[in-house]
Amino acid sequence: MTESLRPQLDHVVINVAEQLNHSEQQFRRLGFYLTARGHHSLGSSNHLAIFGENYLELLGYEPGNAHTRTDLWQAPLGLTGLVWKTQNSAAVYQHLQNHNIAGSPPAEFFRPVALNDGTSPNARFRTVPLAADRVPNGRSFFCHHLTPELVWRNEWQHHPNGVADITGFVISAADPQAAARVYGELFGAEALQSVADGVILRAGRAAVRFVTPKQATAEFGIVPEGDGGSARMVGLEFATRSLEAVRNSLRVGEIPFNDLTRLVLVRAADALGVALAFREE
Repeated sequence: MTESLRPQLDHVVINVAEQLNHSEQQFRRLGFYLTARGHHSLGSSNHLAIFGENYLELLGYEPGNAHTRTDLWQAPLGLTGLVWKTQNSAAVYQHLQNHNIAGSPPAEFFRPVALNDGTSPNARFRTVPLAADRVPNGRSFFCHHLTPELVWRNEWQHHPNGVADITGFVISAADPQAAARVYGELFGAEALQSVADGVILRAGRAAVRFVTPKQATAEFGIVPEGDGGSARMVGLEFATRSLEAVRNSLRVGEIPFNDLTRLVLVRAADALGVALAFREE
């Protein structure tokens, strides 16, 4: 593994398409502090939940912008983006080409950010995608933050539910080893760890887990499934500073949850098609 391709989760993307208003309300009810709606130069819009090492993005479009970034809206609603950190997008693209898993060349775009001082500087990004045909039902790409100080800001990192970071990203597939293979090609086979219920890829504080649909259902209840057993991104796991803060947020938001003493679960049906698990750090 080269330093620029060390696996580290940057952020996750939940595709909400035209449901930006509903998704914002739902994730606030789940206890997340969300940034004000941002608008990309490419036409999409978002809300972010910023944590310590990574963040969650609710990505969609406002009325009149359905014609922009149509490749994104063809994906199913729910968890569709697994995004890696990089500070060397050119080296990443070369690496992807060398391993025949490259998508399009690096692309740069921006999003004005409203700050508390009344200014609106542009947060700028450069992304490098993996080949689309290697990531069914979603996308995986590298994100080079050219202005990270406009993303990881202290005033956005305090959540009513106490969440500090995303610690797990769950992919369900009939063949977990096959679903993980592209990431072995990307980061090296040694990055993948075979376990009893699938495959694990450590990615900074987070772990990407590849499990069977049976295992995903056993852990989270009913979750989305990919056609023909294809890989589908189905769940997120969070570290919280206080499970009681999670419980309180869910009660206030009138979100049903399963309380397992050291684990709080929210059904996919109550979180935009994404199962959520909270553990105290």
